[in-house]
Amino acid sequence: MRAKLKDFWGKYEYKIILVAGFVLASVISFEAGVLKGAEMRQKPIIIEKPAENVAGAAVDNSASQNAPGAQNSAQEEKKDPNDINPTQTMPDGRQDCAFIGSKNSNKYHLPTCRYAKNINPENRICFSSQDDAKAKGYLPDKNCVK
Repeated sequence: MRAKLKDFWGKYEYKIILVAGFVLASVISFEAGVLKGAEMRQKPIIIEKPAENVAGAAVDNSASQNAPGAQNSAQEEKKDPNDINPTQTMPDGRQDCAFIGSKNSNKYHLPTCRYAKNINPENRICFSSQDDAKAKGYLPDKNCVK
């Protein structure tokens, strides 16, 4: 038995030492990475959004309706948003759309999508809903519309 073990060791000594060294180096490297990662642990990033004063907004709105010229503005605010033509432009030049498409493609995007921002204003088509866009033969963009 001892002779067989001596022959085996003599024959594979180089390979056994090489594999053992590789395993040892791998274990040491892994542990060093774990310890370094524990040192470098950062605090989580917290994004705070300012709270909206819903009650204050309601008070301001009711106070403005008691003003003499507020009756006309209240009537203007009660217009049905569905009566607006979807391709109608807003006074500041931008379109207020739920989805934006291009005359040159068959895709529609969210207004915040970078592809929608690249569409020239003269080629821009405005949709009030996804169903409206699909009814006109447009497909959702896989990058923007989930």
